[in-house]
Amino acid sequence: MANYYQPEIETASREQILAWQNERLIKQVQHVWDNVPYYRQKMEEKGVTPADIKSVDDLHKLPFLTKADLRDAYPYGLMGKPLSECVRIQSTSGTTGRRVVAFYTQHDIDLWEDCCARAIVAAGGTKDDVCHVSYGYGLFTGGPGLNGGSHKVGCLTLPMSSGNTERQLQFMTDLGSTILCCTPSYAAYLAESIHEAGLRDKIKLKAGIFGAEAWSEEMRHDIEEKLGIKAYDIYGLTETSGPGVSFECSEQTGMHINEDHFIAEIIDPNTGEVLPEGSKGELVFTSITKEAFPLLRYRTRDICVLTRKPCSCGRTHVKMSKPMGRSDDMLIIKGVNVFPSQIETVLMEQGYPANYQIIVDRVNHSDTLEVMVEMAPDKFSDSLAEIAEQEKKLVNALKAMLGIYAKVKIVSPKSITRSEGKAVRVIDKRKI
Repeated sequence: MANYYQPEIETASREQILAWQNERLIKQVQHVWDNVPYYRQKMEEKGVTPADIKSVDDLHKLPFLTKADLRDAYPYGLMGKPLSECVRIQSTSGTTGRRVVAFYTQHDIDLWEDCCARAIVAAGGTKDDVCHVSYGYGLFTGGPGLNGGSHKVGCLTLPMSSGNTERQLQFMTDLGSTILCCTPSYAAYLAESIHEAGLRDKIKLKAGIFGAEAWSEEMRHDIEEKLGIKAYDIYGLTETSGPGVSFECSEQTGMHINEDHFIAEIIDPNTGEVLPEGSKGELVFTSITKEAFPLLRYRTRDICVLTRKPCSCGRTHVKMSKPMGRSDDMLIIKGVNVFPSQIETVLMEQGYPANYQIIVDRVNHSDTLEVMVEMAPDKFSDSLAEIAEQEKKLVNALKAMLGIYAKVKIVSPKSITRSEGKAVRVIDKRKI
């Protein structure tokens, strides 16, 4: 294993982890109270002071932060350090509203890259590997995070960014890339391109670290089979630093949260009540080491489960499941909660590729759901009767999963636009 593996941290006892969290939480709450007037006001409105927070057990007393708060406080309202001590910003895309801008001190960047390094090592990375980073660079956190983590492990780092697939394949073959880092949808596109170019035997990839968008277990297995790799999930948010908040190990039964830097809670998304371990609910994070943008009780809107079941890898930090959807991205169609991941699972179980679009509309005051899915190359047919039969089968499978009717339209292979970054899966015309 690479020399960046940190067993004194990653295999620490529960008692030691709690000791770190208690000490750092108390210090962080005082830091925020002293330096972030926006959050201090929220604490005062709830009647809470730093003296009320003596351990992790008191975390529930603190107010939540939401993305709406981050937008309201844009750009400087949640900073915990003066600009003179900040060395970088990262930002969300801003496609759903005002951008979220996160600030970093050099200390913040060092700790973030530590977390990403742990993820690379957990995927089998060492200083002898060639780490091919095809996440976007610039304001997006994916590229910079994995780039810095790769340096810390000592890998030869290829800062490819996304796009220019022909060049991606050239460098992948010429330089012998062994670890691929990108979104799962782009990994699927690269796999498709590799097979079309007849390069499968020239690819030396052994592992992939994929995140930044939801993906199903079926999509994981498809990517693993086509690229001959083991595909690892990684999780993070710009608001809390970026990728590396949690990551999968070889067991692939959830992502270990870096509990020396983050405290995780699961809450009821409707009431805000903290739920017991093993419950399905909304994930909430508190950053306990970040200086410049120290968020307390940030509601991620991701739906998942936490577990402390012992892991075969030896790591002791709590695991979070792969997000099962988002409480804010969840589609409510005719009163039914629908997650895009449910639809993806059905499509891939039926043998269709991971290229599809979900179109939601409202016709005559009633919601409609349509799923456009590409015909699998090995199922290609120009027979209208055969296509109709395939559509009927998918309609039945989706109704069994979702409980509601979804119109299915099967289109020809490669007719849905490929994504080099985050895939656009849902078009909700009710919001247009």
